[in-house]
Amino acid sequence: MWILYAILAAVFAAATAILARIGIQGVNPNLATAIRTVVVLVMAWGIVFVTGVHRGIPDITTRSWIFLVLSGVATGASWLFFFRALQIGDVSRVVPIDKFSVVITMIMAFVFLGEAVTTKGVIGGILITIGTIILVL
Repeated sequence: MWILYAILAAVFAAATAILARIGIQGVNPNLATAIRTVVVLVMAWGIVFVTGVHRGIPDITTRSWIFLVLSGVATGASWLFFFRALQIGDVSRVVPIDKFSVVITMIMAFVFLGEAVTTKGVIGGILITIGTIILVL
């Protein structure tokens, strides 16, 4: 089931870039990011309340709060830079660089989470890197 969710995430991520590029024309990228964030915020909290999982808020540990907030800061920074890049660059060149985050994430997972370095992972990371370079140049 996780593969279906991952595929849907990829499809919606692709749609995000195209829709954002069209919508950002003539709009300050920081303002565009703020608008997008409000929509995400409303959707996320709507799902939380509709499904009833808001009752679990008191059970969240301090450590989890800290890392969730830091993750939110990283997401916000990513979106701000992504929207600015989309505004001034070609989508077909911005997105591959943005998706290079896959390789960066793999490296960070190896270093910070102690995930196993596998031959398949290294080869995949190298291929993504080569593909990113080819698409951007």
